[in-house]
Amino acid sequence: MDNKNNNYFGDEEQETIKLQDIFSRCLANWQWFVLSVVVALAIGMLVTLRTVPTYERSASLLIKEDSRNSSINSDVASMFSQLGLSGGRSNVYNELASLSSPSVVLETGARLKLDVSYKVKGTFHERSLYGAEVPVEVVFMDLDDKQSAAATLKLSADNGVELYDFSRSGLKASRKTLEKPVKGKLYDTLDTPAGRIMVLAKDSYTDYMFSIDTKKEIRVARSNLNAMTNDIKSRLTTSLADKESTVINISFKDEIPSRAEDVINTLILVYTEDWMKDKNQITVATNMFIADRLVAIEGELGSVDEDISSYKSSNLIPDISQVSSMYLEQSQEVSKEILNLNNRLSMARYVRNYLTSNSGKNQLLPANSGIESSSIEAQITNYNNTQLQRNNLVANSSESNPLVVDLDNSLTEMRAAITTSIDNLIVTLDTQIKSLERTSRQSTAQIASSPDQEKYLLSVGRQQKVKESLYLFLLQKREENELSQAFTAYNTRVITPPTGSLQPIAPQRNSILLIAFILGFLVPGGIIFLQESLNTKIRGRKDIESLSAPFLGEIPFYTGSKKNSIRKALKKKTGPANSVLVKEGSRNILNEAFRVLRTNLEFMANNDGGCTVLMLTSVYAGSGKSFVTMNLAMTLAIKGKKVLVIDGDLRHASTSSYVGSPVVGFSNYLSGKTSDLPALIKEFAKSPNMHILPVGVTPPNPTELLATEKLKNVIDYAREHYDYVLIDCPPVDIVADTQLIAAHVDRTLFVIRAGLTDRNRLSEYEQFYRSGRFKNLTIVLNGTEVAYNRYSYRYGYNYGSYTHHSYYSSDN
Repeated sequence: MDNKNNNYFGDEEQETIKLQDIFSRCLANWQWFVLSVVVALAIGMLVTLRTVPTYERSASLLIKEDSRNSSINSDVASMFSQLGLSGGRSNVYNELASLSSPSVVLETGARLKLDVSYKVKGTFHERSLYGAEVPVEVVFMDLDDKQSAAATLKLSADNGVELYDFSRSGLKASRKTLEKPVKGKLYDTLDTPAGRIMVLAKDSYTDYMFSIDTKKEIRVARSNLNAMTNDIKSRLTTSLADKESTVINISFKDEIPSRAEDVINTLILVYTEDWMKDKNQITVATNMFIADRLVAIEGELGSVDEDISSYKSSNLIPDISQVSSMYLEQSQEVSKEILNLNNRLSMARYVRNYLTSNSGKNQLLPANSGIESSSIEAQITNYNNTQLQRNNLVANSSESNPLVVDLDNSLTEMRAAITTSIDNLIVTLDTQIKSLERTSRQSTAQIASSPDQEKYLLSVGRQQKVKESLYLFLLQKREENELSQAFTAYNTRVITPPTGSLQPIAPQRNSILLIAFILGFLVPGGIIFLQESLNTKIRGRKDIESLSAPFLGEIPFYTGSKKNSIRKALKKKTGPANSVLVKEGSRNILNEAFRVLRTNLEFMANNDGGCTVLMLTSVYAGSGKSFVTMNLAMTLAIKGKKVLVIDGDLRHASTSSYVGSPVVGFSNYLSGKTSDLPALIKEFAKSPNMHILPVGVTPPNPTELLATEKLKNVIDYAREHYDYVLIDCPPVDIVADTQLIAAHVDRTLFVIRAGLTDRNRLSEYEQFYRSGRFKNLTIVLNGTEVAYNRYSYRYGYNYGSYTHHSYYSSDN
């Protein structure tokens, strides 16, 4: 044969064959796959039945964000901008965070009373009750926001209630105390280990109690508000529809679809209310300021009107419209200027007083107050925004928060800057007023001849006009602020109300069953693959093809109708005669395998027509040497060849048992106790052409006996009288017997047992062949699995199970 490399593992072809073999083995164990799939599907179905179904509801909310292009807004927004008002700008990312903030979620859960849950037992899992399904409302009267409690409620037809199986955070009580029932009626205050509890009937109570399928036991649990908030947030998802839009998608998962819809609707409502409150704080503060000023100016205006009326009545002063038109026109122009400046000065002083007073600290400044200074109005707007931010931080933390301290410092500086700006404005206005008053005095001097009464009336009338114009101005601003407050309601719009599929999103039955189906295949397949990966034994012919030694043939593991005949024979101690399975005329796979072995042996044997002496050995005990020896000999005998089988294993004499293990035999001849060799040879009962030379008495010194010249005499005699001589030898490297016999044979048959020999030791067989230690070494593979063709996984035949230690036993 051509030499092959010593790469026994890892080539691609071997890996491919290995996968093919694993597949073949899986097919052979199909019943385990069927069982595994059935069990996996049953477990998967049980999982789906025991898992609480979860539904999802989604909605879309439009945020009207105008920060990108404030010039392209609605007509209403343009109208307000002309009036100097703005509805405030919204940032969609801020609103996205605000929508799912803990405060909004907490308020949503509180309005829907989601801190109290009601559940009843179902066939496979507990089922939650909600809305009209809940017949009663259980009120835990002694629990604060950080405490939780639970109890089992049992309802009876006479409006009776029974509570038991209590639990409460921080409560340490015996199980007997917690399980002791507390009985009462609806609307009674019941003292329980979980605190005082009141059970209130709802509209659905009567229908619930008279329902046939109603379960009268309800498990009621009250969670703390923090746990409720976290639970809602864990099932709530908010996200932008896409990067270019201001549409927020809201989704909520719950086992009750109607509760999921209520949560989304209430969440949007709470968010809208909070947004409006936040945006209207400046408007509300301005309205309060205007209302206070209107009351004061209304009183002052009434007082001026009363003075004019009284003065004219008492002095009988006629209409003063007859005053010289030239001076009056001049005086009127000046008066208008002074009036306007006085209005602005009055508002500036009022704002300054409001700004510097202690009552105005940490309060919003009035916007659009009529100062008519764009820089100061911008400063006030910036101050109000910063004040709102500071107040929000204080509401969620404390005034010692570093951010609050920084904002307080900023606010102080801003108030100082605004005060300075207003002071500068007051100085400017005073200067302008004084200048105009000088002009007015000049005009008044020109009409010095007018009566004192006219001068008085002009003075009082001027005051009246100032108060009147200021009063009208404030009324206008109040209406504008009211419109601005109404405008904030247009910030959001629900595009898609809460909707969703009628089918639950979890558990996904098809996916679970598919995974179970796949696992049903993977588990047994993985076990088979693991077994194959951990199996380092020789499995078949493919594993030994890398050996340079010639391959004579392979003997399959016999799986016919008599596959247990050897086991039964050994158990009944009837001898191993039945282990000779080769029969004339038989066509089973075992007989054919030995025929192939015989044909290959004849091809390799001597061509001169003489006797061929064969030695059968192995590395491991239990490789089936005796079985191969006897059945190969029977195959040759069936063909008409005269065959002698010599039991060369003087320590165990396995082959001798085929002829009854006589007490006189091969060892007796070697020791010189008898010289009649033909008399020692026994005819095998199943074939007249087959003879066996048994061991006889087991000698104490088998190695010394085989080292004598009489072994050569036995071989020479066998060569003269037989066509084939088969010597059953002990394993190599265990005792020296095999080395002594090898010197007299023509060919050595190494028997390798599939499933017994480790693949890592194939290099030893290669070394035996390359070193020429055994003459004409050939390989016989025994115990291969027919079902798996290339590899085997079982040991083959149950005999010859000797250990290495037994060859050194003193008893042999």
